[in-house]
Amino acid sequence: MIKKAKNKKNEIPELLTLREACDVLKCHPNTLRQWDANGILPAIRIGTKRVRRYRKDDIMKLLKQKK
Repeated sequence: MIKKAKNKKNEIPELLTLREACDVLKCHPNTLRQWDANGILPAIRIGTKRVRRYRKDDIMKLLKQKK
């Protein structure tokens, strides 16, 4: 059986909550809010409360840039 390569556009990104992203990046939630406002680490806003979610891929890219 031959497996087809996954198309990245069709994949659902793994999303992290604000708290989970803070734990990974070792920063305060207000820092992430400011990074979102400044375009450094954009958040996805979900639901009527517009809660923030962060793409795991975006966080990993940010960590690699900082090294």
